[in-house]
Amino acid sequence: MSPQFGIWNFDNRPVEAGFLTEVNNLLVSHGPDGQNDYSKAGILIAYSAFNTTQDSHREVQPHETPSRRVITWDGRLDNRYGLTKELAVPLANDVADVAIVASSLERWDTRCFAKLTGDWALSVWTPADRALTLAVDYMGIRPLYFRLTPDAVVWSTLLDPLVALYGSSLTIDDEFIAGYLALSPPAHLTPYREIRAVPPGCFVSIRDGQAGTYRYWTFQPGRRLEYKTDPEYEDHFRHVFRQAVARRLRSDSPILAELSGGLDSSSIVCVADDIIAMGEAGPTQLDTVSYYDAAESASDERPYITQVERKRGRKGHHIDTALYGGAFSFDYQGLVVVPGANGNTKGVRGALLEVMQRGKYRVVLSGSAGDEFLGGVPNPVPQLADLLVSARPSRFAKNLAAWSLIKKRPWIHLLWDVLLFLMPRALRAGFAKNTEVAAWIDTSFAQRHRIALRQSGPQGSYGFWQPSRKDRARTLIAMRRQLAYSNAYAGGLEDRRYPYLDQDLIEFLLSIPASQLLRPGQRRSLMRRALAGLVPAEILSRRTKGSVARSALATIETNWAALEKLLISPLSVAAGYVNRTRFEESMHAAKGGDVPRLVDLMKLLHLEAWLRNLAENHVGSSFPQGAPINEQRCLTAEN
Repeated sequence: MSPQFGIWNFDNRPVEAGFLTEVNNLLVSHGPDGQNDYSKAGILIAYSAFNTTQDSHREVQPHETPSRRVITWDGRLDNRYGLTKELAVPLANDVADVAIVASSLERWDTRCFAKLTGDWALSVWTPADRALTLAVDYMGIRPLYFRLTPDAVVWSTLLDPLVALYGSSLTIDDEFIAGYLALSPPAHLTPYREIRAVPPGCFVSIRDGQAGTYRYWTFQPGRRLEYKTDPEYEDHFRHVFRQAVARRLRSDSPILAELSGGLDSSSIVCVADDIIAMGEAGPTQLDTVSYYDAAESASDERPYITQVERKRGRKGHHIDTALYGGAFSFDYQGLVVVPGANGNTKGVRGALLEVMQRGKYRVVLSGSAGDEFLGGVPNPVPQLADLLVSARPSRFAKNLAAWSLIKKRPWIHLLWDVLLFLMPRALRAGFAKNTEVAAWIDTSFAQRHRIALRQSGPQGSYGFWQPSRKDRARTLIAMRRQLAYSNAYAGGLEDRRYPYLDQDLIEFLLSIPASQLLRPGQRRSLMRRALAGLVPAEILSRRTKGSVARSALATIETNWAALEKLLISPLSVAAGYVNRTRFEESMHAAKGGDVPRLVDLMKLLHLEAWLRNLAENHVGSSFPQGAPINEQRCLTAEN
């Protein structure tokens, strides 16, 4: 990603001398291909380039339009051809994305955001109106953060510079911490109350020191796509999935694809190979990188990785995570802006960067989100709820019996799950097992921030939507939250691309019947049917994937001496997040291998390590925090 940064003093006060140098020093490690800036009375906009496509080498940013708007763009525009056709302008390979976006903005103003397909973050300064617009793509794949005060607004596509520059004046946001301890924080939040992120599918308009947030994309529950036969769905899926992969092969350097041996990553690699072989992606080089732990037999995916490598006719890069101290690290060095950012990145991350530098890779393809949107988690409850509320008793009974056999659960238990799913979420929290709050979380903190309810998933009012469509809407929100959290600590010289989050692919998957994705005994039904013959049969027929639970337990055991230090005056206790006695009890139980909520405990340990890191770097004014700040309109709306 090419980082952008800006500051606007509302009273036109000049930006302090030397500030640009400080900003550029913070951005250059993420954008080493040249820096440029725009500066006028009271405003400074900086841009650092990280080029990954042929046209990006020719763009000049900040980009000034004929109407004197100043644009900074970080992203990949996937519908270049369609937009230029609609704009009636010729498209050449050397026309930069930012120039096409600028023309769209001149023609349609903020209405153009709904027309931009791809991963992107955009800022627009309009001197004539003294207005700033900040916008991000429909999923928030490229983030954009801002800090608004009565005197100025500062924005950046990276969270680190904002924390580094204003750390001493920041306060920890309890709302973020509650979301972090439950599942994932809402996408508009950061760990700091004074810094917010532009919500996915939205743009923020700032005028006269006031910010308003407006949504340009939302999930359409009424959008339905229904074919008569399975092959029609399979053909459509192959088209949009192939297109999603092809769009992300646009690169002027070799591409590295993560290959885990699972269905998601294997499908990306196999489809990409077919696209390249057909000459549809230009002279693109695609290699793979795989992670494994030789000591972790339950998660050693090398037999499946080998199947894909054999089909490709060449071996990829392999990284043994056991060589780097296990899967997790609590050694937070330097300023870390988000808890968990060092989770599995210290040694393994360095090994990946070494592979990328050696092979001159800049683009990484990730298989994330395939499970969530293609039926990777075989949960039949939403589909059964559809049949129940639509008054189709015979079909409901037939499917209930079939799923009861598949899941090896009594039908009465499965029926209870369906009834529970249909309850109001606040009522459901009192019955569902996944809403039980971990014992070590402070009771008053858990009650004040409704952690039990948060653990049941994203909230939202969906009226009389079909149950399965409500479930998909919540899945969309949950994925946006996961992206927002991971984006906050994404670093290094790489452009990470997600084929399964392609907008056209997601809109297709959200519009088809749920029964196409998941059927009794047919996990990932549509994907397996559509990719038969293209992906190795051994991969398509897989039913499970490895776990790293033992590695996490080993990390606790081998790092016990260091972790014991976290039990000395824990900051998470001082902040009111954690009950000290229960924290200590859980830690000692984990050392002995008894930890039923291992993931939650690991998150807590990362929280404690992160709070100590902030204290060491003098970030955060005090513990605990004061009164909550006022949120801008629409920032919390996620449906």
